[in-house]
Amino acid sequence: MKKIYWLVLLLVSHLAVNAQDSLITDIGARKTTSLNGKWQYIVDPYETGFYDYRYKELNQKNGDAYWNTDIQKDRTEKKEHGYIDKYSIEVPGDWNHQKPEFTFYEGTIWYKKSFDYKPVQGNRYFVYFGAVNYRADVYLNGKKLGMHKGGFTPFNFEIPAGILKEKDNFLVVKVDNKRYADEVPTLNTDWWNYGGITRNVCVVELPQSFIQDFVLQLKRPVDGKAPAASPDASGWVKINNPRAGETITVEIPELKFRKQIPASGETTALNLKLPKLQLWSNATPKLYKVVVSTKTNRVEDKIGFRTIEAFGKQVLLNGKPVFMRGISVHGEIPQDVRRAYSQADAMQLLTQARNLGCNMVRLAHYPHDETMTRLADSLGVLVWSEIPVYWTINFGSTEVLNKAKAQLAEMIYRDHNRASIIIWSVGNETPISPTRTDFMHSLITEAKRLDNTRMVSAALEVNYASGKNLNLIDDPLGEFVDLVAFNEYLGWYGGLPEQCRKTNWGTPYNKPLFISETGAGAKGGFHADSLTRFSEEYQEWYYKEQVAMLKRMPDNYVGISPWVLNDFRSPKRNNPVYQEGWNRKGLYDDKGNKKKAFYILQAYYEQMKKLHDHPKSK
Repeated sequence: MKKIYWLVLLLVSHLAVNAQDSLITDIGARKTTSLNGKWQYIVDPYETGFYDYRYKELNQKNGDAYWNTDIQKDRTEKKEHGYIDKYSIEVPGDWNHQKPEFTFYEGTIWYKKSFDYKPVQGNRYFVYFGAVNYRADVYLNGKKLGMHKGGFTPFNFEIPAGILKEKDNFLVVKVDNKRYADEVPTLNTDWWNYGGITRNVCVVELPQSFIQDFVLQLKRPVDGKAPAASPDASGWVKINNPRAGETITVEIPELKFRKQIPASGETTALNLKLPKLQLWSNATPKLYKVVVSTKTNRVEDKIGFRTIEAFGKQVLLNGKPVFMRGISVHGEIPQDVRRAYSQADAMQLLTQARNLGCNMVRLAHYPHDETMTRLADSLGVLVWSEIPVYWTINFGSTEVLNKAKAQLAEMIYRDHNRASIIIWSVGNETPISPTRTDFMHSLITEAKRLDNTRMVSAALEVNYASGKNLNLIDDPLGEFVDLVAFNEYLGWYGGLPEQCRKTNWGTPYNKPLFISETGAGAKGGFHADSLTRFSEEYQEWYYKEQVAMLKRMPDNYVGISPWVLNDFRSPKRNNPVYQEGWNRKGLYDDKGNKKKAFYILQAYYEQMKKLHDHPKSK
């Protein structure tokens, strides 16, 4: 019996890992119909619409199930649920900020969207979600399309033939944001668990055979060399339901490049020598329109071409050393106390980062909305993108590992053509143990299998060397990452900022060294002497001491992304005077005001920009 159980578990885990195989990318280049806007809802904390009174899942056609119509056939039919406009909510958007009664709500809410649609005979239709936190069960006209777990990555389900109607379609989504020990992330996080359909929703119309996904990137450099004048690019094209004798055409009109390649089944490898092109960089974020087509389908994307690698003690962008002037960013708009999802939201966050002097952002601790990475492409901002393997994940569970791998794949597939993304991160501050290291090593191996053109890293935790002047980053995971990154809060969680004056950092790994977090809390507008915690003056002092310490960093120090751009909501931060449910480590407060420490970091970044971007002026 136990053997059967494990076989079933492995099968389920396999399906979870391969759920992303159906993901359709480049949604903006497809024929879509938006389902954004007002959706009706039912709050269902006991999940009455999903389980019967014995707590067994309701039959698909059960009239009491909330995925079925709430319209009575006649006045005698019993209906104990209903969707009405009085209970409406905006999509995309988290539910927590939309109604006061939802501020602290974790549980199930049913969403319903009614719409008309004129399907074309012979075409295929999919419903696509940018993200739903956390579990989504999706039904159309009473038919279950599928279930997805993961609050920050996209997914889609095909609509079976005959289900979509011209009039009165009703799409129902059961959204459950409860936290569980065996999910990713797990029970304990330091950010708000915003629930809901938090990103765009649309119906995608496609032919029977279509281009599901493609990737085209410059090949990984060899021995730190810069790309050639006409560099080699590689990638692949994935065709859903390929036809015999199919031909794939790849075009880059601006370069007058066009090549036809015979398709080789579902996935066709690309190996192309591109004519002379302008490389993407911070200073020149050049994007080219790339068109991939077959006889029945065409998709395009704007792609920047560059190389990135950790080589010796440096990070090389297009063969040249780059110093990362970064900042960590949460996907949150603090002045509205909500999840970020729009182009305007991305512009606010990236503009704030650029005003600080950043050329890089760490998107923590989960994949952010696609508008962020696409805007970073056009602005020339380097990106660290991460999955929410955070703190005390169940590292001994194969099922949890496969859930993490599924989210990793969905993150990579969605964004593998984004030039701005230079680092895939597989986690943050995971406690050292052999089981954890095996778990994380497996994720690193998977990331490199899915994409070998970028660096892979993780934010490591520091064990301070008490009474000594040297802190070594010697986490065994350092053997497997490309970039040794670590979080340190010397002067906030460990003593006072003056401890930085004699502290030095190093690592036994001959790899680039990056500080992925550092910071101190301050309530915007609260002023006192520099010894007073939560004052702007204490945070300012902290950054002054940090900057002085950074000037003694070893020669493999390649950058820093302090914690954090803006104050953000966290249920773990409960000082009733200074926090009130906010993590106050932002350099901007929750109203968008700059704190005093902002100017300390800005001045340091200006110095580093002159030093690294204009080395002759040393």
